Amino acid sequence: MHHVHPENGAADVAAERIDGVMTSRAKGIRMPVEIDQAVREEMKRRGVAEWSTIVVELVDEGLRMRRAPGVVFVDGPVGRRPVIAGTGLDVWEVIAAWQELGRDYRRLRAAFDWLTEPQIRAALSYYEAYPREIDDRLERERALTPDSSQAEFPFIRARQ
Repeated sequence: MHHVHPENGAADVAAERIDGVMTSRAKGIRMPVEIDQAVREEMKRRGVAEWSTIVVELVDEGLRMRRAPGVVFVDGPVGRRPVIAGTGLDVWEVIAAWQELGRDYRRLRAAFDWLTEPQIRAALSYYEAYPREIDDRLERERALTPDSSQAEFPFIRARQ
């Protein structure tokens, strides 16, 4: 189904639902040439073939950073991940400690005494907005054991 929005004039195609999950919605947007060039440079730098793929990633990260000021995204071995700006500390690491400390904010502040209050609040805000993402990461981290790591990466040997 095709619609034109009266507020912004953008055309879109209604999203489909597969097993109750929203897939995507095609949008037509007007993009300034300079921004389009920057997007294409980002595509080359990241090895992304489709324009819409990188634009969706950029918009998603931009929205997440607006919802949790003080959180930025960095590249990692398993893709882009949220970190506390200026620290390199992953959001999930702060949340793991917070949970281990009984979700006690004062104890968390003491455990991360080198972080500012806004930095800690940024991690907690991100978790509040995106609990499933962080909980999934925490579950993956908890599942890592020496045996599971050895099975997944048999070429890595523990130091003797």
